[in-house]
Amino acid sequence: MNKLVSAPMALAAMLAVPGLAQAQTGSKVALGASVPAPAVSMDIVETAIAAGSFKTLVTAVQAAGLVETLKGPGPFTVFAPTDEAFAKLPKGTLESLLADREKLAAILTYHVIPGAVLAAEVTKRNSAKSVNGQSVTIAVKDGKVMVDDATVVKTDVKASNGVIHVIDSVMLPK
Repeated sequence: MNKLVSAPMALAAMLAVPGLAQAQTGSKVALGASVPAPAVSMDIVETAIAAGSFKTLVTAVQAAGLVETLKGPGPFTVFAPTDEAFAKLPKGTLESLLADREKLAAILTYHVIPGAVLAAEVTKRNSAKSVNGQSVTIAVKDGKVMVDDATVVKTDVKASNGVIHVIDSVMLPK
């Protein structure tokens, strides 16, 4: 005996089976409903800590008193220098900065842009105003994205309150 299944019941059955009606953000499913992206649960600071390659950056953010700001709602785009990037600074520079909270905060906020700006959008810009009020220069050179003199080595590391783009040098405001 064949039973007819109504369209709403068939849709409900499809949505109840994991994977059957999966779609990525922006894709459409039956009846035009968007499927949201999976939630990212860690904020920018937690994401940086979990990555393990930003110990110096996290120490600097703590010393500058910016932890609560970067754990805030944002959204923020952070050009995050790795530990290796900080190691490139001239000897004694990091220690000097860690002792000067105001100067350190100015440098760190130079690495932050308001809003969540993904790589596809970054490459369409030639500059962006940082949180400290100065603009960073953005350019694509030899197929690499440059922010001031730093090369972006990894993009679109998503956090609950923004996005991180990993850079290979510490940017110093003018």
